[in-house]
This record gives sequence, structure tokens and C-alpha cells, in this order.
Amino acid sequence: MKILLSLFMVLYLLILTKLILFKTLSITELNGHIIFSFNGRYWGSHNFIPFKTIFHYLFLADVNTSIRIENIVGNIIGFIPFGLMLTLLSKRFSQLRSIFIATFCFSFTYEVLQLLFELGSFDTDDMILNTLGGIIGYLPIKLFYTVFKKNGTIYSQAQGQ
Repeated sequence: MKILLSLFMVLYLLILTKLILFKTLSITELNGHIIFSFNGRYWGSHNFIPFKTIFHYLFLADVNTSIRIENIVGNIIGFIPFGLMLTLLSKRFSQLRSIFIATFCFSFTYEVLQLLFELGSFDTDDMILNTLGGIIGYLPIKLFYTVFKKNGTIYSQAQGQ
């Protein structure tokens, strides 16, 4: 079971990486982004202020509803499997704090890669929404284990693996 879940995790991470880092690039276009450069216009297009983009999309943006949903809900949904599978794969990630830290760090890595290699834009709000998604993925597993721990079944078997 763990091997199958590990394979799903690898597949998920490959798809997530394609969607986040290479959403607009083909493999042949990637070469031009490997070299780090300082382009003043590019560096000014990022968001380092928490909740700025979220607030903009919720209250100010005059954009299509599907763009709002893709930007806000998509960032949450995209990281739900991360929190879910990480919790199932390792006892190290059985606490909310560890899932929070792991998801935040993982999301931060994607954002920094986008910033440094001009693969997208760095957005603090993406990290907030991604981390929320990881936590949402963690909650059903924690709830499941909590319910069965009270009943004295399955929990001890699952934790022993």
C-alpha cells in the first residue's frame, strides 16, 4: 500500500511541478530560464505583501469569476493531496505543525524557483493558500485516526506500520 501511495505522490509532484513552474513553457523553452538574471521590470511584478492578491481577487479585481476561482481555490486544491499523502506516508507528519511547516516550505521552494528563474511570479498569498490546502488535506486523515483511536481499532495497526 505504501509503495502505491509513494508512486501516486511522485506522479502528483511531477504534475504539480508542471502546473506551477512550467505552466507556460515547453521543455525546449526551458533553457532560457535556467540562467539567473536581474531584470528590473520582472522583479517588480511580484507580491511580497500577505493577503494583497487574495484581497484583490475577492474584492477589487474586475476579472472573470473563473480567473478568481483558478487563482484562489486552485492554489488551495492543488496542495490538498500533498497534506493528505504526506500524512499517510510518514509518521513524522502526523501532527498539524509538521504538515504546516512541510507544506509552507514546499510552497516557498516553488515560489523562490519562480522568482529566481523567471518561471512565474513570486506571490506570498500563493504560499498562504497552498499551506491552507496542505492543512485541509491533513484534516480528514487526522479525524479518521482520532475517531478510530477512540474506538481502539485500526489506529494502533496504522501507526505500527
